[in-house]
Amino acid sequence: MTLKHVIHRLTENEALNFVLTNYIPRRTATRFVGWLSRIENPLVRDLSIGVWRLFSDLDLSEARTSSFRSLHDCFIRELKQGARPISRSPDTLVSPCDGIVGASGRIRDGVMLQVKGSPYALSELVRDETLVDTYRNGTYVTLRLTSTMYHRFHAPHDARIVEVRHIAGDTFNVNPPTLKRLQKVYCRNERAVIDMRVADGGRRVTLVPVAAILVAGLRLNFVEMPPDRSHTEPWIRACSVDVAKGQELGWFEHGSTIIVLGEAGFELCEAVAQDETIRMGMPLMRMPNA
Repeated sequence: MTLKHVIHRLTENEALNFVLTNYIPRRTATRFVGWLSRIENPLVRDLSIGVWRLFSDLDLSEARTSSFRSLHDCFIRELKQGARPISRSPDTLVSPCDGIVGASGRIRDGVMLQVKGSPYALSELVRDETLVDTYRNGTYVTLRLTSTMYHRFHAPHDARIVEVRHIAGDTFNVNPPTLKRLQKVYCRNERAVIDMRVADGGRRVTLVPVAAILVAGLRLNFVEMPPDRSHTEPWIRACSVDVAKGQELGWFEHGSTIIVLGEAGFELCEAVAQDETIRMGMPLMRMPNA
């Protein structure tokens, strides 16, 4: 049995996985990986990527380049032109990222599911009562990015971004073993709330990218994020930024999660099913008729 198989067997043990990835000094580990990943030394880069391959099935065949300056450069890699076709149907929101579909469906009077039997309040996630009123009985879908996936996220439709709300928080893992054992993970972790109005109708859609352990921060490329990520109250920035469907909005610096919120009347598309892998640009939600 190879070392990679041994590591794979160990990480398949859910209880062990939960302990190893959550009961270490999370913030210290995150800062360390953030520092290490940015070292632009060929030896450090190659060793880091080699260790990463031991723990995963990393596939770089779709990357725009096969040459990376650092581990971080590999994490946030761009893709070849045309690698993610964008569904152009005007009544369809597309997936903002590559991800595995988690809990999804109707928001029941402001309550959503982390996993079956583990509810959390929309108000705790977004910390904005106006948004809670907007999505109280809307639709949501949770998209989990694994560490090897494409880490950039994109606009789900032609839209105008009207506000960004950054909420400081922890860096718990967001993998299935953690979601089964720890309540309200998304409400505890660092996250951004990106509020937008869909073009030609003004329907509201909100993306909530959630950071996690070993994510040395999430980045938005249309607004400056707060340099201090330890604020106790939400950092709020009003803006007016027009984006096209499929346009890049930002990136994670490791794997994490995006929660997509649609108003009442939005419907999940057929391909959106529990534990299915979906790619950026694929149909995600269908908007109601105007």
